[in-house]
Amino acid sequence: MEKAAQTMIDNLHKNTGKTLEQWIVIVRAQNFTKHGEIMKFLKEEHGHSHGFANLIAHKAKGSDAGSAENQDDLIIKQYKGKEHLKPIYEKLISEIKGFGTDIEIAPKNKYVSLRRKKQFALLNPATKTRFEIGINLKGQEPNGKLEAEKPNAMCSHKMKLEDIRDIDQEVFKWLKLAYQNAG
Repeated sequence: MEKAAQTMIDNLHKNTGKTLEQWIVIVRAQNFTKHGEIMKFLKEEHGHSHGFANLIAHKAKGSDAGSAENQDDLIIKQYKGKEHLKPIYEKLISEIKGFGTDIEIAPKNKYVSLRRKKQFALLNPATKTRFEIGINLKGQEPNGKLEAEKPNAMCSHKMKLEDIRDIDQEVFKWLKLAYQNAG
């Protein structure tokens, strides 16, 4: 299990008095089918933060990297029908790995989370024609390709790409700044 996830699981028990397994039983008893339904339930009915609600939702649905038999399978699933966007992911991940040796790459069902001490970016084939990079740069004014994200999103900003040619030094500048801020 990734170190950050284990820390969150430990903190979940400390903060709520219930283990992850107990929260999973509570969620599954509701018979929710969608991740968003679980998130809403945990936030509104139990006062969970976005991070804890997301952790419980992924674990309850078995949609996190730790529940997958093979992380490569999650990547393959993300790009099914969007194969033309995979070179964007490959170019980004290749460059991002060069930022440092402390990057945790955690594929999920719909995106790949990039963490250092905390999450700094998400790589997401959002639609069949658009790739999105979620960036955590709280307090940063939107500028150039960097757009503000909607409130309560997992990231503070995003960048939209449609083609590998959209990846330039500006994209890497924002990613590197988010990486540095997450350390």
